[in-house]
Formats: sequence, C-alpha cells, structure tokens
Amino acid sequence: MIGPQDVVNGLLLGATISLGAIGVTLTYSILRFANFTHGDFITWGAYAALAALGLWTAATGGGIGQLGPLSFGWPLLGALLVAVAATALLALALDAVLFRALRRRGTPLALVIASFGASLALRHLLVFAQGPQPEYFTREISIARELLPGVRVTADQLVVLGLTAALVLALHLLLRRTALGRAMRATSENPTLVRVVGIDPDAVARATWVIGGALAAVAGVLVGVTVQVRPLMGFELLLPLFAAAILGGIGSVYGAVLGGLLVGLAEALAVPVVGAEYRAAVSFLVLVAVLLLRPQGLLGEPE
Repeated sequence: MIGPQDVVNGLLLGATISLGAIGVTLTYSILRFANFTHGDFITWGAYAALAALGLWTAATGGGIGQLGPLSFGWPLLGALLVAVAATALLALALDAVLFRALRRRGTPLALVIASFGASLALRHLLVFAQGPQPEYFTREISIARELLPGVRVTADQLVVLGLTAALVLALHLLLRRTALGRAMRATSENPTLVRVVGIDPDAVARATWVIGGALAAVAGVLVGVTVQVRPLMGFELLLPLFAAAILGGIGSVYGAVLGGLLVGLAEALAVPVVGAEYRAAVSFLVLVAVLLLRPQGLLGEPE
C-alpha cells in the first residue's frame, strides 16, 4: 500500500535525479547531442570525494566527524568541493580530446557514439581501479526522525533536498541574470547566429561542461551519502536521467527538475506495488510513454 513515506522517498530520489538531468539537458540543448558519459561523471565525482576524504584521514589520522545529527562532518564538504573541481576538469579534458573535434565537424551521431564509447571506458577504468565492492563516506548513522505523522526522514536527507533546491536556484540566477547565462541561452537557440553578436560558442561549450560536471559530482556525493558509492551507480542512474530530461522537455532546465521529481516519485511509488526489483523498469515505461504521447515533454516546445 502506498503511503506518505513513499512520496517523501520519491522526492528525495527525484532531487538527486534532477541534478543529473540538468546536466543531460544542458548538454543536449547547447552541444546538440545525448551525452552518455554523464552517468559516469556522477560516479567519478563520488569517487573523487572518497579519494579526497581518504587523503584527509591519512593526513590527520582522524575521521570525518559529525555535524550535529548528520552522519558526516566538515571534511566531507571540503571533499565535495574537490569532487566538483575534479569532475569539471574531467569533463573539460574529455571535451578537449574527443568531443570538440567531432562537434566542429557537425556530426551529432558520431558524438553520441563517441560518448557511449567514452562511457564504457570510464566505467570499466573505475571498476579496474577500485574494484566492484561498495564504499561509504562514513560508517556513522543519521537517525531518522518523525517529520509528519507516518513520515520519517534523516538529517542527511534534508540536506539533500536543501542543497538541491539551493543549486537549482543558483543555476536559475546564472541563466537569467548573468552574461554567461544569456550566452548559453542564445547558443541553445541558434549556435550559428551567436557568432555574429560576438559570443564564442567554444567558451559556452566549456562552461556547459563545467556546470554539467559540477552538478554530476554533487549528485554523486549525495547518492553516496544517502545510499553508497559503487562503480556502477552512475550507469544505473542513466536511464532515469534521460527519462527525466525527456519528460520535462529536453533542453528545459526547469523541465529537467520537474521531470526528475516525477521520475523519482514514480519509481518510489512503484516499489510497494510491483516490488523494488522492478523499480528500474518504471523509468523506461515513463520514457516510452512520453515519447508516444508528448514527445516535446511537459515544458518543451513542439518542433
């Protein structure tokens, strides 16, 4: 039976999916291809934070502590910043060595195939380096407390929701109130015409990779905090990410947020109905339904 706890679980899952879906939709709308490496950016971001924490504990000889009712302390926040920078650099490097030349040749299909191959390489390189076993940022436990009748959440989960909301607001202000945001929106509308008004599409592309990689790193750390860190975590999130981006309207940042929340809710509400083992199929069903009934998505414009 579906209860209010399932709704809350869906919102928590949807918040993480939303952050990843924003990167997917930005890449598609500005760079004009479906980026399969985005799921691996999520995984690499989580492992970058894990490596930073390992260096911290080795240097100080202590753990990462706890902040009040949270399961982690300040060192994890520092590791998050390291992960954001490392994943953004990884995205820029991948663009420099692989995607930029293909983008200039105007071959979208080649970009998609290249991203699929790069995704496989990144995934298996991580499995080779880290092994298949799951890891954890901390062994401490954040105790769930009753927020409403029948609804229990942990302090970690509240941080996930709060940080997601703050990042979405920051991205909104970036896109609407800054010169970079206006350049990104203009490039999304007409990548050829922007050169006439003095906008450098390559600079916009680099900014897109940095923002997408940074958001992916945050999503990876949030998954690691609330669940665990595994080499295949990003790959398993890839289908929900694309489902969320298409459901909201590919190219729409706000649609990606809405789509992520809806996909998260759909997966969580499906658990008491069909069982947790079939939850992943819900994203696929959502994707197929949107493509058949409303291909432009909820907030997308029909072509």
